[in-house]
Amino acid sequence: MTTTTLASIVLLGGFIVLMLLKVPVSFSLLISTIASCIIYKSTNIAMIVAAGKMGMIEATVSQLTGVVADMVKGVDSFSLLSIPFFILAGEIMGSGGISRRLIAFANLLVGWLPGGLAIVNCVASMLFGGISGSAVADVSSLGTMLIPMMKDQGYDDDFAVGITVTSACQGVLIPPSHNMVIYALAVSGIASVSIAKLFMGGAIPGILLGLALSVECYVLAKKRNYPVSERVPKGQKMKVIIDGILPLGTMIIIIGGVTAGICTATEAAAIACVYAFVVAFFVIRDVKITAMGGILKNSLKTLAIVLTLIASAKAFAGMMATLKIPQAITAALVGITDNRIILLLIINVLLLVLGCVMDMAPLILIMTPILGPICITQLGMDPVHFGAMLIFNLAIGLCTPPVGSALFVGCAIGKTKIEKTSVNMLPLYAVMVVMLLLITFVPQITMFLPNLMG
Repeated sequence: MTTTTLASIVLLGGFIVLMLLKVPVSFSLLISTIASCIIYKSTNIAMIVAAGKMGMIEATVSQLTGVVADMVKGVDSFSLLSIPFFILAGEIMGSGGISRRLIAFANLLVGWLPGGLAIVNCVASMLFGGISGSAVADVSSLGTMLIPMMKDQGYDDDFAVGITVTSACQGVLIPPSHNMVIYALAVSGIASVSIAKLFMGGAIPGILLGLALSVECYVLAKKRNYPVSERVPKGQKMKVIIDGILPLGTMIIIIGGVTAGICTATEAAAIACVYAFVVAFFVIRDVKITAMGGILKNSLKTLAIVLTLIASAKAFAGMMATLKIPQAITAALVGITDNRIILLLIINVLLLVLGCVMDMAPLILIMTPILGPICITQLGMDPVHFGAMLIFNLAIGLCTPPVGSALFVGCAIGKTKIEKTSVNMLPLYAVMVVMLLLITFVPQITMFLPNLMG
């Protein structure tokens, strides 16, 4: 066995073993990378020690400088500056009465339909996703109100949780999405793509997912006799509209500013933070200014997790590139078949399985360098299209056991068992998979808005 083969086994096998032992993802990535690097450079280390230039520890540390350099490069990116602003804006807007206002606005729009509250759930998630960009934040903010409301109206417990969780996955697609920013960083070594185009590329797939789930709610409501929500009184309609539109200003600022070329994603996110602060604390005033300390603390905690993960994943990806693992996987997959349809189906099944056992951000950072050469270089997919397919696929993982973070939060709020809820969510999973296949094989769905932008 060659040193390269052994180092590759340690890199991938070590990561899997550490994950099974429930070591945090960032540490799993970093430990397996360091171990693999030491094995790969063992000859250099032995030569340095034999020459008497350094001791074993000093020689080993000197050979790990490449790993540290990759970690620094991973977070040394201007585009990543938008992530803390996205996180902070979402935290500010989520801390006030934004969720209640968006639910009321969605109820005005679609609450009168059969199964109205379930469809309200989908529309509210679509609107809130454009503010938070996070499925877990969506479930946490909207679910605490909508799940009890749906239960009170006679909806099945598992369905109330299931539609809240699956509809929340729109949040990672509809702009602004910090996962799109992470993908832009991960794909930069393969192809150049602007964050503005990625934002636009995720918009239609995210909206279509919401519409498809709404249709499913309508059909199930007819079949199961779910109730219709009460209509909003005429005298309150204008207030509901104004209260609902105000929070959506953050989404309008980011999307409008970036796509119109007025500002970068980072600048738009910073402006949106200021807007969110003014609206939450001085216009809506459902939250006191003293809560800002807690908001900053939560934002910093989330940011620390994200940036540590990015740095570790960048070192892991750098080691994979050194060992030529992506090329080997590309050759293996292409060796199975050269049929584009079958190859894309294999890739989607692989991502769906991985999404069940790993979180989204690390998978974006790990799998983009591996699958990007196949999809973008080999199959000729546009990087925007590949990004939308990848993130849509991994969004399904957020609501599937055993690691689905959105599913865990939803079941905790709804006080339902994950096993039973997951089985009852099969019709909703089916809708998501059908939409995934449409996004994969009909690139015009993703590329329409980016191409319109030029």
